Amino acid sequence: MQMLGQIPTTPFGRRALSRAVVNTQRLVKECPDGKPVHKWQVFRLICEAKATLEVSDRALAVLDALLTFHPDTVLVSGAGDLVVFPSNRALMLRAHGIAPSTLRRHLAVLVESGLILRRDSPNGKRFARKGAAGEVEQAFGFDLGPLIARADEFAALAETIRAERRALALARQAVTLCRRDIAKMIATGIEERVPADWPGLHRSFIDILRSIPRRVDLEALEPIADALAVLAATILTALEQHVKPAESGATESRSEHHIQSSNTETSIEPEPGFLESRAARSEPDPKPMRSGEMAFPLGMVLEACPDLADYARHEISHWRDFIATAAVIRPMLGISPSAWADACAVLGEVQACIVVAAILQRASAIKSPGGYLRALTRRSQVGSFSLGPMLMALISTRKRDTGTRRVAG
Repeated sequence: MQMLGQIPTTPFGRRALSRAVVNTQRLVKECPDGKPVHKWQVFRLICEAKATLEVSDRALAVLDALLTFHPDTVLVSGAGDLVVFPSNRALMLRAHGIAPSTLRRHLAVLVESGLILRRDSPNGKRFARKGAAGEVEQAFGFDLGPLIARADEFAALAETIRAERRALALARQAVTLCRRDIAKMIATGIEERVPADWPGLHRSFIDILRSIPRRVDLEALEPIADALAVLAATILTALEQHVKPAESGATESRSEHHIQSSNTETSIEPEPGFLESRAARSEPDPKPMRSGEMAFPLGMVLEACPDLADYARHEISHWRDFIATAAVIRPMLGISPSAWADACAVLGEVQACIVVAAILQRASAIKSPGGYLRALTRRSQVGSFSLGPMLMALISTRKRDTGTRRVAG
């Protein structure tokens, strides 16, 4: 049994004794003897709570290496074998060849974070003093006692992180569902000619989407989800008011007459190209590109611009469906008939529709979609614009953002 005076409590050399280290020593001292913990379970809890504990992946790799030097899986408080004393060389090898300076830096982080304690010898070396029978009487190195003393704290931190992650996932789900519902309800309102300020509602929709940061957290996402829910309820109310006459016993013909008679009050008139494309659903698909133009597969375009599908009444499986959906989008984005006619004359109808889909995909970053389309049309006239790089950039951005969300989640 070691006397208190034999237990080193201060670091060797010029390293100062910090309040954090003193607090960790207090926790270890107050931990009741005989408390067992599974070292790898505690390590996993620490990995989950690493952001709160402010330890990096490299520091955790060093802690992982330290744990391998203890022969037992279960650590027991009060035991005399909680100090591991590997050499720097052995520790560097088990930490995947980490550099000496990096090793020292991350060991300091583990100590300041209260995950381990230094038990330095008089000369700073790590070793164990054995008795006559060969048992370890006193060891100098790194004490793993804090992992036992703080195991319950680590479990609580990890559970908090899990709860926040679940709440963030639910908030993201709510935003995704509201985005889809709002887009489809706006498209339905325009196609059915429901009297409402659809351009204004769509602008409000885009303004909310613009407020979504690239790296979201729960605090930022919850008010956005609430704003989208309110907007969705407003749009749904407008649609429900439109169908009330049909629900009150009116015949189907009267309901159709009601839709037709509301034309004079409709805020947005579908463009002729849209009506023609709807009438042509039973006809062969339009040619994707004009003669001499580079063709892009429909699947590639939808991969680059997936938001367009939210406004489609049916699955977009043909170019005619793509063109019809783009016709719904154009007035909502504020693209004037003259800007659209110029784009079709220079780019061709399909390529112009692809540009509209790309503008929708980047709507949160484009303040004037109509002006942007005119600028791209002018650039195309002089040969300084190509659709290929635009589509590839959108695909790359989506893959990068998806990867970022997975890492953050």
